[in-house]
Amino acid sequence: MNIKGAIDDETRCEHYHTENDRIAIKFYCCGEYFPCYQCHEQYGCGEIRVWPREDFDRKAILCGHCKAELTINEYLGSSYRCPSCQAAFNPGCALHYQLYFKR
Repeated sequence: MNIKGAIDDETRCEHYHTENDRIAIKFYCCGEYFPCYQCHEQYGCGEIRVWPREDFDRKAILCGHCKAELTINEYLGSSYRCPSCQAAFNPGCALHYQLYFKR
């Protein structure tokens, strides 16, 4: 199965599929969007590289609801809501930030 068949229209995947699981992250190592680190491990490039702080103004988050691309800073400062459409994001994602972003 390819990644397209593993995610729904709002970027939920087999690993994270609650109502608020609706973002995808552009991975620093390959520049491709994936719903989570597990999908990246399964379907991605195989590297593990996190976004450096100096690149937090780059667009690397995709809202699965409205498809707006957000910068990392916009996402981190969003209070778990898309600034474009106000769709809720899963606050539990913060538990995995170290897998995506240099802290």
